[in-house]
Amino acid sequence: MQREEVLEHALHILEQQGLANTTFEMVAARADYPVEEMQRFWPDREALLYDALRYHSQQIDAWRRQLIHDEEMRDEDKLLARYDALSGCVDNERYPGCLFIAACSFFPDPTHPIHQLADQQKRAAWEFTHALLTRLEVDDPAMVAEQMELVLEGCLSRLLVKHNRADVDTARWLAEDILRLALCRQGGALT
Repeated sequence: MQREEVLEHALHILEQQGLANTTFEMVAARADYPVEEMQRFWPDREALLYDALRYHSQQIDAWRRQLIHDEEMRDEDKLLARYDALSGCVDNERYPGCLFIAACSFFPDPTHPIHQLADQQKRAAWEFTHALLTRLEVDDPAMVAEQMELVLEGCLSRLLVKHNRADVDTARWLAEDILRLALCRQGGALT
């Protein structure tokens, strides 16, 4: 079995059971891989959690890089593409929620490697949003990025608990409204 396959199984369990409830044994059973063999790669649960979150972070980073360089999409659509991706996850009974928010709560020490990884992913999400808003030349892209990320994080947090597609749709509409207002301010329509 490949390392990535085990990590994918770990992510599925983390999405469905949460960070606190996911055990090493659950991942081994889901991956149909002996615990002893897994411990050759991950000595304990925390090492597995870190690697699964790092793997997930790399997936998200690659997706964002691909999206930001897609010349066929408008920047406005790129800002909202995360909601399409989340809807697809929920439709496939995957509930990513925000494993990074959960990781910061579960490992509150800011010097803990899992907390740092989660914090880094949150900063990367904000930077992605800020870069696109800057390209759109909205007024105060930092503030608008904060607003849009707050909506996204709220949606992701709800997904951790409720697993409800309607929450993704509501968050997308709110993000669209924030973006529309920002673009109107840019054009002077609200002054």
